[in-house]
Amino acid sequence: MSHLGSPYKLKSLSLRNRIVMSPMCQYSVDAEDGAPNDWHFVHYVSRAVGGTGLVIMEMTDVDPDGRISNRDLGLWSDEHIPAFKRIIDELHKYGAKAAIQIAHAGRKALDAEPPVGPWNEPFQADAKKPRALTTEEAWKVIGQFGDAARRAVQAGVDTIELHGAHGYLIHQFHSPGINKRDDEFGRDYAKFGVEVIRAVKKELPPDMPLLMRISAIEYMDGGYGLDHALEMCRAYRDAGVDLFDVSTGGEGPAGSRKPGNYPGYQVPFARAIREALNVPVIAVGLLDDPKLAESVVANGDADLVAVARGMLRNPYWAIDALRALGDEAPIAKAYLRGY
Repeated sequence: MSHLGSPYKLKSLSLRNRIVMSPMCQYSVDAEDGAPNDWHFVHYVSRAVGGTGLVIMEMTDVDPDGRISNRDLGLWSDEHIPAFKRIIDELHKYGAKAAIQIAHAGRKALDAEPPVGPWNEPFQADAKKPRALTTEEAWKVIGQFGDAARRAVQAGVDTIELHGAHGYLIHQFHSPGINKRDDEFGRDYAKFGVEVIRAVKKELPPDMPLLMRISAIEYMDGGYGLDHALEMCRAYRDAGVDLFDVSTGGEGPAGSRKPGNYPGYQVPFARAIREALNVPVIAVGLLDDPKLAESVVANGDADLVAVARGMLRNPYWAIDALRALGDEAPIAKAYLRGY
């Protein structure tokens, strides 16, 4: 058995392999009410049939105006639960475990009038100017994260991922270049994220792990580096995060420091967080070559590997990758003749 194909367990979460479907917004035209539809059902379930160990459903927002666009998913209402449950039950039927990435886009909410954030500066010159949340409103959003987590648990998730990366609201609060407040959420950059974690943990079963996506560095001029990310991750770990999904950037236009565009360019950041904080991590970023994905796990760079665009191109990426590595793959009975 390959390292990529080996089982993985974290608290109550038991995965059949180390392959994760990275959360990717679908911008479905029929999702304006925030509920997943038949497109999402086929999209996610086909990746479970395709052998993926953990399917992380796309960025799902805690408020209608917290979405990147009005075509994104949400969990701001109990009415959303059945549609998510329908998908999650089917993911389980085909051997995959299910997560939902819970988030708020903050100043990157393109259709909000106006978007909100920790401060009143837009994320790029031609974007809408956000309104700074009051302290009371920030606490209200924290409560919305807890409510969304409760609904995700009722829908049957095996774990939850908080989106603290890519310039969305949690990231905005922990970024010194974005958060210029002078209240409790400005004096302590980690406080908003820590309070979200605490609110969410109250809604999770005691043994359910909590995941968090983090941007390990920023690319805007004056953006934070790895040392600041480690400080934030340490606070988040101590508040209850069990695993970090390590990405980079997304906070705004890149300055003099540019993101890589080559396979594995973010892997060193995943390894750095894993080693510094002694926490498991997911590596992500152009890792769709099976041998590269295998090396990331075998070398101890990360515990799990997330694949995004590779799975958009091929719902059966996991089966194909495992077979390329010489493993037995979880092929559905109806498809066995194809192999």
